[in-house]
Amino acid sequence: MTETDGAKMSFMEHLGELRTRIIWSLVPAGVGLLVAFHFSDRILKFIARPLAKTGSQLVFLSPTEAFWTSMKLSMIAGLFLAMPVILWNVWAFVSPGLHPHERRYAGPFVLIGSLLFLGGGAFALLVVVPFAISFLVGFGQAQGIKDMISVSSHVDFVVKFTLAFGLVFEMPVVITLLAMLGVVTPQFLSRNRKYAILINFLIAAILTPTPDAVNQTLMAGPLIVLYEIGILSARIFGRRARKPAPAAAPAEAPAAPSDAA
Repeated sequence: MTETDGAKMSFMEHLGELRTRIIWSLVPAGVGLLVAFHFSDRILKFIARPLAKTGSQLVFLSPTEAFWTSMKLSMIAGLFLAMPVILWNVWAFVSPGLHPHERRYAGPFVLIGSLLFLGGGAFALLVVVPFAISFLVGFGQAQGIKDMISVSSHVDFVVKFTLAFGLVFEMPVVITLLAMLGVVTPQFLSRNRKYAILINFLIAAILTPTPDAVNQTLMAGPLIVLYEIGILSARIFGRRARKPAPAAAPAEAPAAPSDAA
């Protein structure tokens, strides 16, 4: 049970704390949306570059499609901008369940988590999405099919993978946090490494939009490395198992009185 100031929190208090943290996460995300909306045209041009290299051009199919697509794009960009504040609220929610000496890691948690989330998004935008668009659009064009890609479908495609990769790259932070809470141990993670590798390849197969093994391995490789980093971090920052108290030595029985000669 999570404790705060030495007292256990009730279920309703947990819900109230969760609601507070969600609100304080939505506020900076909304501010980030307003900032990103000002640059939405530049962001759209950036994510449309891989499509332009194939000779394709984005179109909109309804009067409102361009506006709402810009709003959606701004919302995701605002989420990336607000990620440090969101991660700080996540830490604030779970920190009462940590030991006092573990709560001082709030700064590294927020900094590393934000960098990993940005790194995952950048990996998707710069590596995975361009390769996928080149393959998929080129395949359709090779079949003699004329492409007419709407701006909303393209943005949905890019945003889905950008968010997915950003969240997946948070693996070391999640593993470390679970180890600090005592949910998992480094020994458990090491014993189940082969299953983790299998799961990472399954995640790569789901997230990677192309069926080729090269692109899936390109995705699974960083996931395996991140898992190993998570194990190392769990060994350093994870909660130590309590050593059993030494058993008390049995008291010696009093010597029987000797019979008088």
